[in-house]
Amino acid sequence: MALSQERLGKYNPEKPTEKRITDIGPRHFWEFFPPVIQKNYGKWLYHDILEPGIMVHVSENGDKVFTVRCGGSRFMTAENIREICDIADKYCDGYVRFTTRNNIEFMVTSYEKVEALKKDLLSRKYISGSYKFPIGGTGAGVTNIVHTQGYIHCHTPATDASSMVKAIMDELMDYFTGMTLPAHVRISVACCLNMCGAVHCSDIALLGIHRKPPIVDDNIDSICEIPLAIAACPVGALSPGKTEDGRKTIKIKEERCMFCGNCYTMCPALPIADKLGDGVAVLAGGKISNRISEPKFSKVIVPWLPNNFPRFPEVVATVKKIIEVYAAEARKYERIGDWAERIGWEKFFEKCEIPFTEHLIDDYRLAYDTYRTSTQFKFTGAAWEVSRAAGGIDD
Repeated sequence: MALSQERLGKYNPEKPTEKRITDIGPRHFWEFFPPVIQKNYGKWLYHDILEPGIMVHVSENGDKVFTVRCGGSRFMTAENIREICDIADKYCDGYVRFTTRNNIEFMVTSYEKVEALKKDLLSRKYISGSYKFPIGGTGAGVTNIVHTQGYIHCHTPATDASSMVKAIMDELMDYFTGMTLPAHVRISVACCLNMCGAVHCSDIALLGIHRKPPIVDDNIDSICEIPLAIAACPVGALSPGKTEDGRKTIKIKEERCMFCGNCYTMCPALPIADKLGDGVAVLAGGKISNRISEPKFSKVIVPWLPNNFPRFPEVVATVKKIIEVYAAEARKYERIGDWAERIGWEKFFEKCEIPFTEHLIDDYRLAYDTYRTSTQFKFTGAAWEVSRAAGGIDD
């Protein structure tokens, strides 16, 4: 589509709304639907998983859409995207979609096309022999790991998310391409506790953590806006100070610092990365679903593991052990958190061979006396007493 030249003229202060651009933003999603999706929008009766990675959606009038789901990567080269587009052009009339967990989904209208598409996808490999587009990620298995930007494109990470995800999925590939678990498992990685990866409600969550406060550069007064750096601290650990020779600087109250790196975001003279101190915390038991039980926050089960690049053997071994024990002992449809709560968290630690320390005691409650955050809530007599005591609605 050629650029519109007439709308790019000079601004006329006498007529401020003349040729004003008002449609800035993403185009409407309807434009990107395949014709069969548009035709049956809001009319789908059911869907089914035919085999790992292959789904079918059936509409009221009998139309079917077959979806082939492949593992994708969080960061893609232009060459990789062009190859995906070539596949979509060949089999799917140019339509392709990505899931929120970085899976690639190709949609076709007949099962014959599914077989041809599968054969093509599985024939594409890297020089190392690994699949470019492994098929799976559906149903009771491990789907693609959603993760943050890590060292590639962020300034505050405590670990490298991309290489960690690669190492973990290499070990869990059989669980991605199969559906042998009691229920689906969602694994997430955030490379620092600012958590743009939102790992706080995942079956298994890996969180990069800093363990040391930032270092104050001697030239901070000539590099940074000191008031902005101080204001960026969420726990009030920073305050203005002066060096021995009278220059402006920042003082850090180390016992308050929670090692988030926000100050470094505002001031590069407060570096927080540390080769030996940085590492990975492992959390488990979270979920967003209301099915069977209410949503759960992930709980810390391993407070720190080292950053042993590039394969993270300690992290990979811990995640794989949890998955294997869960696969062997949980009941059908139980998520990891449901299983742990049924057998007791003490047994969870014992079975997964994870040492328990005082750092793992969970005392966060989210104002459970007054907040109604789940469809699982039942209004009992005790709940009404709490409501009355808080001045709520009387029955």
